[in-house]
Amino acid sequence: MKKKLLIAVVAAFYLAACSNQNSHSSDSEHKHEAEHVHTHEGEDEHEHHHHTGAHEEHAHNHETEAEHFHEESEHQGHNHEAPADREEAVNEVEHEHEELKSYITAYSDTYEVFAEADPFVAGEEADVLVHFTNLSDFSPLKSEKINMQMLVNGKTQNKTLDNPVKKGMYNFTIKPAASGKGQLIFAVENGSENKKIVADITVFKDDAEAHETIEATAPDKTNATVFTKSQSWKIDFATAFPKTEPFGQVIKTTAQVQSAPNDAQVLTAKTSGIVVFGNTSVLPGNKVSKGQNLFSISGNSFAENNSGVKFLEAKSNFEKAKLDYERIQGLAEDKIVTKARLLEAKNDFENAEAIYTNLSKNFSALGQTVKSPMKGFIQHLYVRNGEFVEAGQAIAIVSQNKNLMLYAEVQSKYAGDLVFLNSANISTANQQKMYSLEELNGKIVSWGKSANQSNYLIPVNIQIEDNGEFYPGNFVKIYLKTTSDQQALTIPSSSLLEEQGIYYAYVQLTPELFEKREIKTGTSDGLKTSVLAGLNPGERIVTKGAVVIKLSQASGALDPHAGHVH
Repeated sequence: MKKKLLIAVVAAFYLAACSNQNSHSSDSEHKHEAEHVHTHEGEDEHEHHHHTGAHEEHAHNHETEAEHFHEESEHQGHNHEAPADREEAVNEVEHEHEELKSYITAYSDTYEVFAEADPFVAGEEADVLVHFTNLSDFSPLKSEKINMQMLVNGKTQNKTLDNPVKKGMYNFTIKPAASGKGQLIFAVENGSENKKIVADITVFKDDAEAHETIEATAPDKTNATVFTKSQSWKIDFATAFPKTEPFGQVIKTTAQVQSAPNDAQVLTAKTSGIVVFGNTSVLPGNKVSKGQNLFSISGNSFAENNSGVKFLEAKSNFEKAKLDYERIQGLAEDKIVTKARLLEAKNDFENAEAIYTNLSKNFSALGQTVKSPMKGFIQHLYVRNGEFVEAGQAIAIVSQNKNLMLYAEVQSKYAGDLVFLNSANISTANQQKMYSLEELNGKIVSWGKSANQSNYLIPVNIQIEDNGEFYPGNFVKIYLKTTSDQQALTIPSSSLLEEQGIYYAYVQLTPELFEKREIKTGTSDGLKTSVLAGLNPGERIVTKGAVVIKLSQASGALDPHAGHVH
């Protein structure tokens, strides 16, 4: 078909060029005759011999000028204008032919197949460039063996390629044997697996029918952007269908991150004295092990409440009571002392032992030794090295941070909605990532049954596992979700673009052509947004990479065929 069009165009321009040449020759001859007559009349006064010679010479000169004029016209008409016009026309024809493609899209659970094919015409060979994409991460298919089967009116043709022409691209050539409705069946041979993707096709009777049908069904490119598979394979990209699902009230607020009550412990001074840090690593954020010595509190320089003196006194009393008890035990065996005296000595020993054992766990001759009660890290220090503390005063907090608590407060108007509270979405402090409560293995612990008297807000407590991105003391954005029977059309919030308060999404026309469409949005829970207008459930949209498509559209410098094999 391409050869026929080119031959027709070249023949037409050749005839036009010949016609132009004849016109120039005729004009030159008329000009020569007019000038010759004028010259002949002006020479009547001369002799016949002289007149004849002059006439012949003048005629010869005009004949030469006419030939020169004809050659110049022919040169200008054919070597400049006609070739340029012809080349432009041929390029237009080639461009039209190149753009006349049949686009085939099909999906399986595993792959996306997008093919650009010459129109399928019975008895004519067609090239089929097929792009295979893994739906798990929208990356190109690796070098797998691919079989393409064309099934039309009971006639089957098979083509097999062992390797792609480029990563993810396979270029098939096939000549349909019959016209009619049919299928292209692609089989991806991946080891022992053989996964199939089926696409519906039409094989036309002739070129005219193919052109008419394909042009009539071609997607409208108004406000659409070309973004090739080669480009989408290089970025974090994905497409998906909108979902129709229950979508209830969402309460947006902030929450403070704190350690869970059972995951943190406050270390306190059991005696008054001077705090001495165990080593230079006693700093907030540093890891500690269970039983590690962190601080000592010494009161040796004080006359009263001297913990060192108390420890030595308890030790002395214990040792004396032990010796007395052992001595009286021997006397009791010889019945020198009464049983009452033996019981009294035993009681004194046990009391002295209990006091000494208790003090020895936390005290020494130097004072109190403060140890870490768990494996974790130092969350907070309340004192400085060398500072005086009273008995019962907090020194530090040691935390495990296996679990964290989010303390949020909501307005009183949402009191009725809190009964239906069932989940939440939480953003990190830098708002770079949003997590669902399920992703953080979290749960809603409680919510207030009355408002805080100081600010009239209702508290909500949520527990989450620490994944390393939430820090006690920070504030995070939180979306509290409630259950509902109402159905809504929802899309990932990452698919939305905002321009001057108006939201847009890119709707897929083909896997390489995307329409920028205005969307009227409803409620958002941080991860999903409800759509009120502008989108239908069966329209696939870009869920990741929309910003890159927007930038490519703004640049306007993309080659629509970039990354293609022609």
